[in-house]
Amino acid sequence: MKIRGLAIVSLLVVLAACGSNQPMRMGADGKPVPAVYRITERDETKITFRMLDSVNALRQAAGVTPLKLNAELTAAAATHARDMSVQNRPWHFGSDGSSPIERAERAGYPGLVLGETISETFETELETLSAWMEQTDTRAIILDRRAVNLGFAWYQEENGKIWWTMLVGG
Repeated sequence: MKIRGLAIVSLLVVLAACGSNQPMRMGADGKPVPAVYRITERDETKITFRMLDSVNALRQAAGVTPLKLNAELTAAAATHARDMSVQNRPWHFGSDGSSPIERAERAGYPGLVLGETISETFETELETLSAWMEQTDTRAIILDRRAVNLGFAWYQEENGKIWWTMLVGG
């Protein structure tokens, strides 16, 4: 199952790269040169649903039920993504000391928060998901059998750095 899930994530990353309108620049070593991933207004909905679809494809490969996008968890994720940027560090505590559970409660989420995944990167959402799937703790959150809801958001700084936050709830 693990190989199948990783293969799906790899395929999704390749497909995301195919959708780019910019030519791929190659470095002297023959590898692609990293480029800043700029998120435009028209990309925002696509990114959210691409992440939801990708998470659900991974969950399906693992034999667990799909997640539904949840507005309250997404609001809590958006608040935290921006707050991590203000704090200039990726961690699970808000600048006011709040936890993921407290932020979800403030946003009106009535369920149980099962976990939060975060990232500070210049990478796409699918590259970030792939990195999360490579780590035991974040993979467990994404594939939690008790999960039914997903909240996903980000904040991009002027320099291109993106602060990703995903909340999973049951």
